[in-house]
Amino acid sequence: MPAKDLYHQVVKTALQKDGWKITHDPLTISAGLKTFHVDLGAEKMIAAEKAGVKIAVEIKSFLGTVFTKDFYNALGQFDSYFVALSLTEPERVLYLAIPLDTFEVEMDNFLVRLILEKAKANLIVYDIENENIAKWIKY
Repeated sequence: MPAKDLYHQVVKTALQKDGWKITHDPLTISAGLKTFHVDLGAEKMIAAEKAGVKIAVEIKSFLGTVFTKDFYNALGQFDSYFVALSLTEPERVLYLAIPLDTFEVEMDNFLVRLILEKAKANLIVYDIENENIAKWIKY
């Protein structure tokens, strides 16, 4: 099983503060001959829905020296998980969790935002210092 991201616990705590119940750590998905390990699975009960809302969260820290390389790797991983989830748990919404400082510096770029939108890469922007969710962005 892959090592946990540096900010794994930060995102887990932030989701719990936001009312999410962590159901999987990690969420294992088997699709065909491949097994994937998405960092977290979570569920939130919504009063109007008996089943609640289910999400899968892939956490990224973007600590590499080249943002573009980290971004492409994260997006490729996201795409693989998105397809696997669509086959096994289509009701679960996949999110890519990124730090607030990375979002403010690197994601405020037309091309990056367009790529995320076209890839339908939902984002959770997390605040490392306060261990909370700063933004939810759903494409």
